[in-house]
Amino acid sequence: MSRLRVAVIFGGKSNEHDVSVVSAAHVIKSIPKDKYKVICIGITKKGHWVKYMGDVEDIPTGKWAEHRDNVPCVLSPDPLHKGFLAIGEDGKVSQVKVDCVFPVLHGKNGEDGTIQGLFDLAEIPYVGCDLISSANCMDKELTHTILEAHGIITAKWCTMLESELDHLDEKCDWMENELTYPMFVKPANCGSSVGISKVSNKQELKSGIKMAFSHDKKVVVEQGVVGVECEVAVMGNDKPFASTVGEIQAANEFYDYEAKYQNAESKTLIPATFSKNAIEAVREQAIKAYKAMGCCGLARVDFFLCENDTIILNEINTLPGHTPISMYPQLMAHEGISFEEQEDRLIKLALERAGVDYE
Repeated sequence: MSRLRVAVIFGGKSNEHDVSVVSAAHVIKSIPKDKYKVICIGITKKGHWVKYMGDVEDIPTGKWAEHRDNVPCVLSPDPLHKGFLAIGEDGKVSQVKVDCVFPVLHGKNGEDGTIQGLFDLAEIPYVGCDLISSANCMDKELTHTILEAHGIITAKWCTMLESELDHLDEKCDWMENELTYPMFVKPANCGSSVGISKVSNKQELKSGIKMAFSHDKKVVVEQGVVGVECEVAVMGNDKPFASTVGEIQAANEFYDYEAKYQNAESKTLIPATFSKNAIEAVREQAIKAYKAMGCCGLARVDFFLCENDTIILNEINTLPGHTPISMYPQLMAHEGISFEEQEDRLIKLALERAGVDYE
């Protein structure tokens, strides 16, 4: 049987580009080469798409973007093409057909449903959540709304639109009436903790809101939660499986971008140092949230475990980090699922959802 062609898409214009390329290198190395032929598609920081044929080791460093053999390409929305159109120096267009797409894109346009809609138009199976669940999980306001409707506890929250900045003082007064300090100010549609700030007074709140608006046109302000941060890796379509719980010991005041990716003092404990009952309860909530949001393929569900084992859901990441030290692959590895088997299962889940017989 010939190998299936899997296009790994990485990079992008998102402010999480640098995380994406590290994740992509890990995914490309982990995909079983006896089953799949990997086609690398990079999106530069300026948004240019290229078919990359260089060394995988040059992807995390950014050298890939300047490789002399890069071929400009686009993903055709026409189902007849079943893949990409590569554009040669002479202007000649050639087809690059694929059987599945593995998007390793974080943040804007990558995990918010945008590119998933393009895959749907092209009728190409793809790893991860569909357009609607991706969009709903990316938007923190919508996530709060849907989860609360399903009886899942989240932090108390308020929202604000960029168009309301002229009334910032009044909005802050309203937030202070609804919530108590400390608060966390978050862009509604960013991942990897980009643009998040912890605030303890009105001046910090105003500054945090202004900073968050540099990343998004909508901001969510959440009540600070006192508890232990923890995460669960979930994999599956109709019958998802939840890993054990991983516990976070952040080097910084909270698990921000720097603590996640740049500070070696941050630690993750697998399994978490919780009671057996607490671990099982968190796992159950992860599955409940995964189903409530309509997720498929994979997601990482993040929580706080508070006093009296109260579980508060923080967020759901539909394309979680896949760097060698990221929590998702580490949690699944703890369950006895190797990196290679993880990628194999994710590709098969994508094909199953699309009704493709891959045997």
